[in-house]
Amino acid sequence: MVGAGLIVAAPATGSGKTVVTLGLLRALVDRGIAVASAKVGPDYIDPAFLSAASGGPCPNLDGWAMRPATLAARIAALGQAELIVCEGVMGLFDGAAALPGEPSGSTAELAALTGWPVILVVDAARQAGSAAALVRGFVTHRADIHVAGVIFNRVNGTSHRATIEEACKTALPDLPILGWLPRDPALALPERHLGLIQARETAGLESRIAHAARVVAEHVDIPALIRLARSSKLVAADAGPPLPPLGQRIAIARDDAFAFIYGETLEGWRSSGAELSFFSPLADEAPAPGADAVYLPGGYPELHAARLAAAKNFLSGLHARADAGAVILGECGGAMTLGESLEDGDGVTHAMAGLLPLATSFKKRKLHLGYRRCILARDTPLGKAGDSFRAHEFHYATETTAAGPSLFQVADARGQSLGETGQVSGRVMGSFMHLIDRA
Repeated sequence: MVGAGLIVAAPATGSGKTVVTLGLLRALVDRGIAVASAKVGPDYIDPAFLSAASGGPCPNLDGWAMRPATLAARIAALGQAELIVCEGVMGLFDGAAALPGEPSGSTAELAALTGWPVILVVDAARQAGSAAALVRGFVTHRADIHVAGVIFNRVNGTSHRATIEEACKTALPDLPILGWLPRDPALALPERHLGLIQARETAGLESRIAHAARVVAEHVDIPALIRLARSSKLVAADAGPPLPPLGQRIAIARDDAFAFIYGETLEGWRSSGAELSFFSPLADEAPAPGADAVYLPGGYPELHAARLAAAKNFLSGLHARADAGAVILGECGGAMTLGESLEDGDGVTHAMAGLLPLATSFKKRKLHLGYRRCILARDTPLGKAGDSFRAHEFHYATETTAAGPSLFQVADARGQSLGETGQVSGRVMGSFMHLIDRA
């Protein structure tokens, strides 16, 4: 069944669904199955791990931020794989507190839209027979999704397994238990303030994925799991690019400091005829001299502020592009880099590009997290005043100085106004918003 899919979900964050998904993807690849991966929600970090495990791109599937046509197009692009394994976000039913009648972006909503069965990963470490009640609650909570099987993670031996198995057979005799994964500290992935440490920075990533694959192959009934997959109910549509291209020749920063890039954005720009080039600010590379647009995505400039401040070729190249009239867009960490200064976690202030009237601090930390409705406050290369976008915000940095004309009027998923945000200076723009799609 070409294009059949399933969703790996969990009752709560921290249950182990990412590691299970990684191990499953690689175990399927090892069996010679053409597998594709996907990730629910606005996550930048997990897709890079899933891509490393599957050997192919991993698109985001975001039911709140993406137009239905965008979502359908993303899934259709995966349809040539024999099996699509999609990792959920947070707990199965967790999403944004959105306006009535609007989607919340939960994993359950994507399961209902696509018809993909759900494989529930349950952390059994601190429960035994109670796990059956938990699973039964998730199986019966919504009639429009199908929890097709369960994998128990962090199982403490045969006695622990027997207790859970007996309780589940009594409560849910028809639900397949697909696997029992032992407690294994070697399966853990290192983390930092925005989640997992990036795949490209994770030491021994390949050996970690290979180990997860061995554990999954040994303890999960993979043939039974494959038989549960179903084709998506969504019909492919021509969505057009999520974001308008910034120019015809777009130079994109990409390295450990600037890694939060949606593949869908780049694909949309390419499909619109734009030529993309890439450069590394951490390697003191400047944007291509012929670029008529520069994109600085989010990432971790706060961890590399001293190197960025010393990257004279990069900074002078930015100024050269600005002086030539190029469009420059910075998102989150990219906007911080376009500002006047950045204070790192140790309280040391580093001079940045100085192209926007903005100073930020990582020492004065405050979590900003959630979906955002963004309306352009004025005409810009992104569109005309009043044009709307869906976005996500996730950072700990604070603005210590923010002046000049604003880029967006912003509201949260509920529609509650958060005021104006971002800066515009000529053809240079920046904000903490990670733009996902046109509204």
